[in-house]
Amino acid sequence: MLNFRYHALSLVAVFLSLVIGLLLGVAIGDKGLVSSAEQDVRASLRDDVREAQGQRDDAVDHLQERQQFEAEAYPALVSGRLAGRRIALIELGGPSDRMWNLTKDALEGSGARLTSVSVIREPLQTDELAAAARGTRYEQLVESPDLLHPFATRIGIQFTQGGRLLRLVRRALLQQGSGALNGADGVVIVRNTPQLEGADADAVDTFEDGLVRGLRAQDLPVVGVETTDAETSQVEWFKDHELSSVDDLDDPIGRAAVVFALAGERGSFGVKATADGGRLPPLLQ
Repeated sequence: MLNFRYHALSLVAVFLSLVIGLLLGVAIGDKGLVSSAEQDVRASLRDDVREAQGQRDDAVDHLQERQQFEAEAYPALVSGRLAGRRIALIELGGPSDRMWNLTKDALEGSGARLTSVSVIREPLQTDELAAAARGTRYEQLVESPDLLHPFATRIGIQFTQGGRLLRLVRRALLQQGSGALNGADGVVIVRNTPQLEGADADAVDTFEDGLVRGLRAQDLPVVGVETTDAETSQVEWFKDHELSSVDDLDDPIGRAAVVFALAGERGSFGVKATADGGRLPPLLQ
């Protein structure tokens, strides 16, 4: 779909350039001194404009046809592939209504339910986490920074299994959250980690590494996602943490890839150079 979109935009740009050239020619020329050569150039420009208009209209028609086909084919492509599964969406560093809506759209018709949305607060409020974890060994998080990684791993496990520690620290850990944190059968991760320095950056790196380790501990599918227009791609980070990924969640094919990744397909899917898995798993391309 992107090829059609870019093609249409390029045609519009050509069209505008031709129109501007035509207008400049009219503005600069003197009616009494216009040569036949200038008239020929103007006529040629008009022909080019008409041709560009036709190509633009054809590209728009093709784009609309493809969008309609994808919208109609999507339900059949993903129907029932995640029947009964509970999916958790975890956003690292900041909330995004767009990513929430796109994830929800991806699951539509698959049989899965988006049962929780959790936005991890970054930078971490370690003192608040320690206070919330009172009565557990993690109440020493401030005095013993080495506890942060195992703490994050335990939190990751409890995102997929449920557990007391996650319930205790929920308010301190999450910037925003909705749904029941009593387990999940698959996880979608969005990473919007802010630019941090020093101890804050080290703490976030340690926490995120431990969190992913815990999420993967039960061998459940964990999929990192982003859109084609993401300012900074996180695919390499997902790869470094051995996660499947989809880099074009804003495209119907990308949303289908998320469903198949949550069903157990492994790879980096999408349209960017880092997508070594193609648009969809090999048997579906």
